[in-house]
Amino acid sequence: MLTNSTILVTGGTGSFGNVFVPMTLAKYNPRKLIIYSRDEMKQWNMAKLFKGDSRVRFFIGDVRDRDRLYRALDGVDFVVHAAATKIVPTAEYNPFECIKTNVNGAMNLVDACIDRGVRRLVALSTDKASSPINLYGATKLVSDKVFIAGNAYAGSRDTRFSVVRYGNVMGSRGSVIPFFVETARSGTLTITDPRMTRFMISLEQGVELVWHAFDDMVGGEIYVKKIPSMNICDIARAVGPDCEQKVIGIRPGEKLHEQMVGVEDAPHTYEYPGHYKILPAIHSWDRDAGRIKDGQRVPEDFSYRSDTNREWMTVPQLQAWMKANAAKIGAI
Repeated sequence: MLTNSTILVTGGTGSFGNVFVPMTLAKYNPRKLIIYSRDEMKQWNMAKLFKGDSRVRFFIGDVRDRDRLYRALDGVDFVVHAAATKIVPTAEYNPFECIKTNVNGAMNLVDACIDRGVRRLVALSTDKASSPINLYGATKLVSDKVFIAGNAYAGSRDTRFSVVRYGNVMGSRGSVIPFFVETARSGTLTITDPRMTRFMISLEQGVELVWHAFDDMVGGEIYVKKIPSMNICDIARAVGPDCEQKVIGIRPGEKLHEQMVGVEDAPHTYEYPGHYKILPAIHSWDRDAGRIKDGQRVPEDFSYRSDTNREWMTVPQLQAWMKANAAKIGAI
């Protein structure tokens, strides 16, 4: 589907974009791949990695700016929406700014994609959007709802919107593994709560989920990949096996466990070999055979949480992953 197409990635200089771009260039050979973001220095650094590749273009812009989006989306077939204000404490202390990017930005994209004739958009979401307790999660829940409703808003036009949702991305900038790697030199790793668990997904798996969504979507689906969990103390043990672990307490807005499918979503959720699919209750789309395909409805009391997950990553498995990906940890 993506072969010989024009693709735009919002927030494309972030961790996701730095993996999505080379993987997509290699697999699909798109005609053009546009990086849309507001940080000129990150664009300049990223451009050096793709020097001489005429397929890769860079476009300074912000999802808050609807006019700029209209210009950037001219001739674009597919959009991956990765732009977000996503650091939990930052969102708590700067709520207006978080809302402008995560909610208003989503609304701008829906309008611009429909009016510009974009074929498909896949938006990146987060576990924090499921039963949110912090502002970041709440804005991403709203964003998810905006994109889902965008399928009806498109009317007779062919533009379709879907969402992918996943938890902790291993080794990405600002995540727990690079933080532990950096602080392990001190001999002490700070643990918020020894009971805490997190889902574990690689950026490559995240990219593959986006590809799957583009290939499978009818419109309005939320895709949730099946991935393993880890206890926070085991993550610390994998990074610094000889380090002391110091418990400091949960930060404001932080969850003890991650959740990607809540009990409230269970009546509209279907299971597949490698993922779950939450279908929207509006317009009876959760009963649409074209969206369900070969999925099996989950039990009524089902939830997908990092603490009750059936699959767990071991300390040796994480250490093997870290060894194989040492150069990437905290770098993208």
